[in-house]
Amino acid sequence: MYAGVVFAQEASGGGSAVAFLFPLVIMGGLFYVLLILPQRRRHKKMAQMRSSITVGDEIRTIGGIIGTVVAESGDEFTVDIGGQHMRLVKTAVAEKLGSDEE
Repeated sequence: MYAGVVFAQEASGGGSAVAFLFPLVIMGGLFYVLLILPQRRRHKKMAQMRSSITVGDEIRTIGGIIGTVVAESGDEFTVDIGGQHMRLVKTAVAEKLGSDEE
């Protein structure tokens, strides 16, 4: 009786490649929609915010330092932090303060 059950399973073919790939395609699509798209949107929004910063804007860095932009050159800002100046790269800016953008 056991040999008959095994033989019946082998004769059925075990499924097709489409049945095997379908769950992988669905998982890949969900991964893209739930993880990659939101990350791209956040990255685009941050890049837009950083490009809109001008001299005189108040910013907060990823390290928590708050200051006012006094100069911009290339990919760097010069920031006044209470009488002292600090140079930092634009990617170190986490937030533009005092704006109504959300």
